[in-house]
Amino acid sequence: MIPTQHTTSRGWPCACPRERPQEAPLLDTDHWPLTTAVHRIQTANGMTILVRPNPSAPVAVLEGYLRAGSVDAPAEKAGLASFTASLVSRGSARYDFDRYNEAVESVGASIGVGSGDHVTNFSSESLVEDFPLMVEILADILQRPTFPPEHIERVRGQWLVRLQEREQNTRSVAGRRFNEMIYGDHPYGLPTSGYMETIQSISRKDLIGFHQTYYRPAQAIVVVSGDVQPEAVVALIETQFGGWSAGADLDPARAPADSIPPVQRVTDIQRQAIAMPGKVQTDIIIGCLAIARNHPDYYAAQVANNILGQFGLMGRLGENVRERQGLAYYSYSLLDADIGIGPWMAFAGVNPQNVNQAVDSILHEFERMGQEPVRDEELSDSIANLTGTLPLRLETNDGVASILLNMEWFGLGVDYLQTYQERIRAITKEDVQRVAAQYLRGDSYTLVTAGPQS
Repeated sequence: MIPTQHTTSRGWPCACPRERPQEAPLLDTDHWPLTTAVHRIQTANGMTILVRPNPSAPVAVLEGYLRAGSVDAPAEKAGLASFTASLVSRGSARYDFDRYNEAVESVGASIGVGSGDHVTNFSSESLVEDFPLMVEILADILQRPTFPPEHIERVRGQWLVRLQEREQNTRSVAGRRFNEMIYGDHPYGLPTSGYMETIQSISRKDLIGFHQTYYRPAQAIVVVSGDVQPEAVVALIETQFGGWSAGADLDPARAPADSIPPVQRVTDIQRQAIAMPGKVQTDIIIGCLAIARNHPDYYAAQVANNILGQFGLMGRLGENVRERQGLAYYSYSLLDADIGIGPWMAFAGVNPQNVNQAVDSILHEFERMGQEPVRDEELSDSIANLTGTLPLRLETNDGVASILLNMEWFGLGVDYLQTYQERIRAITKEDVQRVAAQYLRGDSYTLVTAGPQS
């Protein structure tokens, strides 16, 4: 599809493609803590564009996802998705590395490209007058990277140094091994940054093949927030991305979760202590596989996790393990819910002599959450915290773009922001106790410690 062009009132190129995109109605944001409507449109090649005008500052923030992540790479090439993302800005059809850096830095803007389990994320932030240039650059590096051989080796060298540093960090080693143990042979068990041997094995042919296969506009999401006109933004993105072929490999109706095998839950206790001589701290990660983001228990688990290891001084874990008992330099919990089932984990950094006592204390907090109702004050404070932070995030363009991107990616629905506070406030003490008992299991958890003593 080759669009013709004219210009908008802002002077941006406007695409007039032969096949017009399918327009969706404006999202109803009357009850959102947003000042203006969010415009949503689906392009002919499968991209979803969301634009939220915000005239309060002369800036434009763009965040986006492509359906290209580490789950799409073979195990023997672990890290390929992230390695590819790190190289697309090293040279493209119109922007070699020097011209790219000069174009971005000369206007004080920023562009980023990275990769996770399921997506390659891309972003830009600039003054609104420089936004068309940022979109042009992003379009070129995402669609037409050249993967210069000298930059492949330069980035590979930097990557290998970071992997060596990772293997000397007790917290990183514990985290990597935790994922390997709790997920087994599942793609989630592989680090998105790969291993020394897999990064060394990646060739330029691998990079080109991954890009050609998975960098496609089908199911891509682009969100823009700032002092922009929605029609002009849509026209600009259509101009720069409209000729990008959707590709025949990805069914537009296929859900992201369909690209990964089912996760097999651990049914017993797994423990491993990794000895790292010369270190002075032991890092602990202990947890269980819990739920995916779209699970009905997500909001109850979110409140429970806030009480366990987030709110205030990192919840009960921070209060009891760190402050009252003095067993840890830090201690907190994390609910890592994604498209697939993610873990509910507790973390702690401790003196090596306190490892066993700290582990017992964390497991005690797991058990107490599932056996005893939380206090009324804990529940009300946690709910107030969770419902109060969302409007604050919506005060910035970055926060708005991030929330809208995740709403679209996880399919949370157009009423997500309108119903979020109601859903959180509906969580009861019984809900918190139930999800804690169900997912924080004392009879089937994974524990990894990494430090000077095994």
